[in-house]
Amino acid sequence: MTPNVIEDFARHLIAKNYLASDAIDDSICLTGPNGESSLRKLWESTDLSANGFADEVAHFYGLKRLNLPQLVAVPALTERFSPRFLRETAIFPFEMPKGHFKLAVADPSDLAAVHAAEIVLGGSIAVEVASFEDIATILGERLGGEETAAQDSGATGARADDDIESLRDLASGAPVVRAVNDMLEKAMELRASDIHIEPLRTGLSVRMRVDGLLRQVTAPTDALPQALISRIKILAGLNIAERRLPQDGAARQRVARTEIDIRVATMPTQHGESAVIRLLPRDRGLLDVAKLGLSRSDEIIMNRLLALPHGLIIVTGPTGSGKTTTLATMLSMLNDPSRKILTIEDPVEYEIAGVNQSQVKPSIGLTFATAMRAFVRQDPDVIMVGEVRDSETANIAVNAALTGHLVLTTLHTENAAAAVPRLLDLGVEGFLLKSVLRAVIAQRLVRILCDRCKRKRVLSCADVDADHRYGALGLKAGDSVFEPVGCERCGGVGYRGRNGVFEALELKDEVYELVGPHADAREIDRAARKAGMTTMIEDAIAKCRSGVTSAAEVLRVTTVR
Repeated sequence: MTPNVIEDFARHLIAKNYLASDAIDDSICLTGPNGESSLRKLWESTDLSANGFADEVAHFYGLKRLNLPQLVAVPALTERFSPRFLRETAIFPFEMPKGHFKLAVADPSDLAAVHAAEIVLGGSIAVEVASFEDIATILGERLGGEETAAQDSGATGARADDDIESLRDLASGAPVVRAVNDMLEKAMELRASDIHIEPLRTGLSVRMRVDGLLRQVTAPTDALPQALISRIKILAGLNIAERRLPQDGAARQRVARTEIDIRVATMPTQHGESAVIRLLPRDRGLLDVAKLGLSRSDEIIMNRLLALPHGLIIVTGPTGSGKTTTLATMLSMLNDPSRKILTIEDPVEYEIAGVNQSQVKPSIGLTFATAMRAFVRQDPDVIMVGEVRDSETANIAVNAALTGHLVLTTLHTENAAAAVPRLLDLGVEGFLLKSVLRAVIAQRLVRILCDRCKRKRVLSCADVDADHRYGALGLKAGDSVFEPVGCERCGGVGYRGRNGVFEALELKDEVYELVGPHADAREIDRAARKAGMTTMIEDAIAKCRSGVTSAAEVLRVTTVR
């Protein structure tokens, strides 16, 4: 193409209000730094995105338009060209079936580049249009190892640095930035707690955890997997050059007018690095005891426990059962100017004004145990340790409770009664545990039926006989239950949001007497139930009968005992 053709294209853009009317007289828009014609300069003078500009180029020149997924899918011929030549001319040569050659170009006016490609490939080439950014992205992916093939070993470090800089440039490009932002916005829209990005042999798998269950979503198609992971690592302050070891990081992002904290964990896998993004909205406003799902009797027990001047209170359950939210709610209930509250967490998920919160940093020696030792010299009234993981932390927590502090913490156990033998197994003396342990609260999270579409059902004898779930929960013919249906509001799954099911074991009377060096979880559980403790399964069944959740959901997260 001649400069006159570029001028015509510029007038075309002006007519569509993509370019200022005086830009056509500015020679920098029509020529490159060495005087050659260049559409890149023209693009930089418009407000069009790279893809939008490429659409206009393809339409004006009457050429076929290619997108990034199409470029990724074709066999490249980049090994026949100098990487520098390909990047400077923004062309991508590839082969079609039956030996036909094609050339993706961002600037069809660069006839010299097209002619040079025809000489190298030994024949005529069909020219098609791709955006400057897409060509830069595919070249960065395909040239990763080719640029280094002919170099000697002395240049290894410099080549690696070039690759990392190239990857950093790709990760900062508009398609990748937009893809990551779109993923975060989609997660916020679905109320997801986590985003799982997993490399496959042929692309990416993206899943989002909504109300505790993973849900497959459409993966970005306009960003290369390696560039996408690199963008996420850059956001979290991780080392994009390190791809062999797991890494963890955090960041604060603004997504859809909401400020959120994100935690990123990467892991090397067979086909590249996977990443999990934990989303922690800063304005969740969940620290209300009414939102936990406590029954009236359990709420009375919690209020009574939090009025104690000292002792040890434990919240138990598996990962993802809502323990952190319960602890944070308890702290908010205790939080007033008359109390000094200190926490050590991993990480700090809820920021509570007035509470002194610290995050563990094992790399510098700040662990749960070292923080607890420092806490007792800070004159606190309440101490919260995110999790008791080892003997040292367990014993320090018990000693802190003995010396007049109210200590809140978590354990991973199946039910409330199992916390006692677990602490004994961690080396806590039985007589000390008996002196300080006030209560154990066990919990799970069940999905809440969507109010808009849930369906009431009166069970018949045939229903109970056909579905063992009803009998397992003690439901019989004539009982009313609610079932999920699915609508637009809940995304077709029939559930929206989650609620807790609890059991609160207080150490008193016969239960207190059973705590000792040879404590048995089953005996403690039986004694607590005999004393009137509502178990998690009983709490869950009550929520099932009242229409909060379904029988299937109760059996999914609880164990009948």
